[in-house]
Amino acid sequence: MSKKITFFLFLTAIALFGHAQTITLAGQWDVKLDSNNVGKANHWFKGFTSHKISLPGTLDDAKIGKQVVQDTLNINKPVLLSLTRKHRYIGAAWYAKEIVIKENMDGAELSLERVIWKTECWVDGVFKGNAESLSTAQKFSLGSLKAGKHTIVLKIDNTKQHDISFNDFAHAYTDGTQIIWNGVIGEIKLTASPEHHIKQLQIYPDGEHKKINVNLLLDELKNKESFTVKYKIYKDGVLIATKLRANQNAKVIKNELQLNDVKLWDEFNPDLYTLKVELLNKKSNLIAQASSTFGFRKLGNQGGGLTLNGKRIFLRGTLDCNIYPIQGHPPMDKEAWVKVFKVIKDYGLNHIRYHSWCPPEAAFQVADSLGLYLQVELPLWSLKVGENKATLKFLEDESQRIMASYGNHPSFCFWSMGNELEGDFAWLNNLVAKLKKEDPRRFYTATTFSFQKGHGLAPEPHDDFFITQYTKKGWVRGQGVFNAEVPRFDKDYQQSADSLSVPLVAHEVGQYSVYPNLKEIEKYTGVLAPLNFKTIRHDLQKKNLYSLADSFKLASGKFAALLYKEEIERALKTKEFSGFQLLDLHDFPGQGTALVGLLDAFWESKGIITPKEFRAFSSSVVPLLKFKNASYLNDQLFNAELQVANFGKDAFSGKAAWKVTDQQGKVLKSGNTVTQEVILGTSSLGKVAVDLSSITQPTQLTFELSIENTPYQNSWNFWVYPKTESPISSSVIFTTSKNEAFAALKQGKTVVLNPDTAMINGIPGRFTSVFWSPVHFPDQPGSMGLLCNPSHPVFNAFPTTFFSNWQWWDLITKSKSLNMDEISDQHKPLVRIIDNFYKNRKLGTLLEGRVGKGKLILCTMDITHQLENRIEARQLKNSIMQYADSNRFSPKAELSVEALEKWLK
Repeated sequence: MSKKITFFLFLTAIALFGHAQTITLAGQWDVKLDSNNVGKANHWFKGFTSHKISLPGTLDDAKIGKQVVQDTLNINKPVLLSLTRKHRYIGAAWYAKEIVIKENMDGAELSLERVIWKTECWVDGVFKGNAESLSTAQKFSLGSLKAGKHTIVLKIDNTKQHDISFNDFAHAYTDGTQIIWNGVIGEIKLTASPEHHIKQLQIYPDGEHKKINVNLLLDELKNKESFTVKYKIYKDGVLIATKLRANQNAKVIKNELQLNDVKLWDEFNPDLYTLKVELLNKKSNLIAQASSTFGFRKLGNQGGGLTLNGKRIFLRGTLDCNIYPIQGHPPMDKEAWVKVFKVIKDYGLNHIRYHSWCPPEAAFQVADSLGLYLQVELPLWSLKVGENKATLKFLEDESQRIMASYGNHPSFCFWSMGNELEGDFAWLNNLVAKLKKEDPRRFYTATTFSFQKGHGLAPEPHDDFFITQYTKKGWVRGQGVFNAEVPRFDKDYQQSADSLSVPLVAHEVGQYSVYPNLKEIEKYTGVLAPLNFKTIRHDLQKKNLYSLADSFKLASGKFAALLYKEEIERALKTKEFSGFQLLDLHDFPGQGTALVGLLDAFWESKGIITPKEFRAFSSSVVPLLKFKNASYLNDQLFNAELQVANFGKDAFSGKAAWKVTDQQGKVLKSGNTVTQEVILGTSSLGKVAVDLSSITQPTQLTFELSIENTPYQNSWNFWVYPKTESPISSSVIFTTSKNEAFAALKQGKTVVLNPDTAMINGIPGRFTSVFWSPVHFPDQPGSMGLLCNPSHPVFNAFPTTFFSNWQWWDLITKSKSLNMDEISDQHKPLVRIIDNFYKNRKLGTLLEGRVGKGKLILCTMDITHQLENRIEARQLKNSIMQYADSNRFSPKAELSVEALEKWLK
């Protein structure tokens, strides 16, 4: 090293090791890249000239590595795949630090919290071993260090050590969400235990019998003399019990400790305890100590339903795919996790799945304190599990490291071997069986869903819970049905979920893409550049669509929220369900810029939905409504069943209040149910039948349902149209024939043209928004809902929101949208289809214009056929015809016959 700097580091005691001396090694280090992997041959472990870097930190933080420059002027797949690292380095890097210790350190150990991927360590030029883990701290036994100056050298290699992932998608090792950084991002410390070292402290709480079983793993004992183990148990900082166990001299110590009373841990009362362990010699001197927090909780299976501490629970989950765009890696401090977890709880969720990675210690600590249920996964997303024995060995060792490091945390409730795995299921099932036997504190599953034939439709033999998109009997998430089936709001997934032997959790629910929030660009102040967002912005500017960007975001976002609402409510209506895992509450800026969140990648609002609005349909208690259709004629009854999903702390006694209001908030109908016991689970509160005959004008109504004297309330829109249609003047020509329309327009007439969709050169209609990403899955129709002006007179008899809502389902699915790129910007479609951000075409399904002497409304949604059964189509036709017959229909923009000919066959 050049210009070596001596650091005088003071020794402090820490909680984990008795008599342990601790030195923090945070601060300035020397660093040198070794892209050709010649450092070892050139003896860099003895010293090297270098740059400075601050650790904890990464090369990206220090702007070390190849600077990445990409084109943002043209839409292209590479730039839209993900956020872009500003600097990138994959390979070995050497780090060195010179320290001075003030007194001898026996049993010294170096700990590096969170490294990618393999580390080798030297002290004073002497090799001390290597370590590899993507999930836990890497540790090195350094032996005895004398007082004085020492040099610690690390070689950290972030190249792929094992093939754990399809296309490097697993979020423990990817540039898609977090980045493949090089460095150390967590605590870096040197500890010493002069006499004994407690290597592991594992606590197995038993709330039912008010006891804990404790396993201690010691290092090699330096003498065989007996000693006493003192156990101290604290609750809220107060000592509540002390237990002594004598004559212990084994390497593994097991004790059972009885308590007088215990409080159980769950989302409502996350009661925590602390166990402190002291090893005392014959003279009662402290020779080692350790401590850990824990909680009393027990997961169970009650007839296929998930329970916690004997009570039915429901997982309202989202995913964390290691998306932290400022640092490019997960936070390692508790303050940052408090922010994330409070947002998740504020939106009514109680569960987080860590997709193909494991969070750090700070995340578990905060989740423990807030009562969140975490699902951890091995760093594995592979379609060829079992092909490489060295990879299997790494995964088996990694599972042991995860168990040893995080096993005591009560929030660590669920453990999957990986995401959508394919390959050797015998190995996966054997690993699950082994882990269950070694550590029964949590529920296990062999894979978080699988597409492999013969798997994924039913639980694996040792699964404690089952995560899937569909069973042998059908879909259990809306993506499989929302486009294929006419919307009905009395539906659930009971038939598909029936008769499963273990709790069922719906896999990656949602994935409804939202148009990019281009104002988000300014937030990217860290190691990742939003070139994908900038490219989209440039494309919109080039196409004169940029002024609509905010409207696209809001309309597609409101639509996505509507779809997420129905997804969640169907899950809650299903008695055999035990939860769902959204993908995602927040954006996923990788895999083709998958902006599927109602929040942005920073867990911050995009202005789409408030936490209170989201909690209305995603909370511990949710009022629910089962009703048949989105739209009704006024000679029909609105029949509905009132329900409540109660997964709160306890059953309670209460009654529901309901009302029907119009768009001005006027109450048209109201009522109450009788007071009754609201049990845990989903139950009925009664039925209502609302007479609609007094609704004489086309109206959007809202049904509101609340549980009296509680904050729990929910609402649903539905539409009512008069059975008798308003008369239309015969002067307006309605036709499906292009030739007839052209002839009438030549004569200066007013024409509403509704050609058969088979005769339209356009894009087939799809109701739901882009699935996941139009870049990752480019072959889908790829629209993102509609955008319209509800106050435009064309909608006077067809009330609508400005975004896609359920009364548009039949119209959109029986439509083709027109590509209007080649016509004048003066043409503003009355119903605009929001194109996906990969193509940004100007699309419409309802437009108006002058054609020669005539006036034309062109509708490419089917408003002609089977109108006796398609009341929304009938009503939209009536509204369009009324508008065409009014003096408000006076289009200014010209439509050429040539443009129409291109659209119409």
